[in-house]
Amino acid sequence: MDRLRIDSRAAVGVLLFVVAAAAVLLSPEAVLSRAAWVAADPVRLVAATVALAIVRPLLAWPTTLLALVVGFGFGFAGLPFALTLIVLTSVPPYLFARRYGRTGRLAAAGESFVERTGDLRSVVLSRLVPAPSDVVSVGAGIAGVRFRWFVVGTAIGETPWAVAGVLAGTSAESLATGDLAGAIDGRLVVAAALAAVLLFAPTAYEWYDERADGSDSDAV
Repeated sequence: MDRLRIDSRAAVGVLLFVVAAAAVLLSPEAVLSRAAWVAADPVRLVAATVALAIVRPLLAWPTTLLALVVGFGFGFAGLPFALTLIVLTSVPPYLFARRYGRTGRLAAAGESFVERTGDLRSVVLSRLVPAPSDVVSVGAGIAGVRFRWFVVGTAIGETPWAVAGVLAGTSAESLATGDLAGAIDGRLVVAAALAAVLLFAPTAYEWYDERADGSDSDAV
């Protein structure tokens, strides 16, 4: 048992070393610089983007990178494919957090939030917030969001970012600069954040109303 535990720790250590080395040696900009070669062949483009979606969580790269490459290769018609890849690449962090992170105060707070807000709405509004995608995926896993609602909520909430990424990918200039953050229109960020606030408003009002009722009861 002790040897198995040591071997497991060694394997995790090697994996972390490989991921760290890849993150240093590779970059989203390096991927974008080869986008023209990848996009020259549709089969190669599909294979490369699927592979990229699989390894992306290990490198903590933004999901927008997938939409940019798909947009460059297929144009706006590639939106469904880009959105599918974004959902696919969000699943591993969610499953990992759901398997190993369902303990402690953070998990209890997340479960309380999901219970009040609902599985679907909690994922959608979290996706609309301009926060790292993997953080949202891990948070959903820790909070115990059911898988089907995680997938549906991710597809809905990531749609604006997928659209923005695909549209930016149609511009060769966006790929040439490699500026992922600059590829997203600031007005979209504001609009998505506002939509998240509106989705959260009923939950916030319910919480405030309960607190107010509790204060009145204590006063009596």
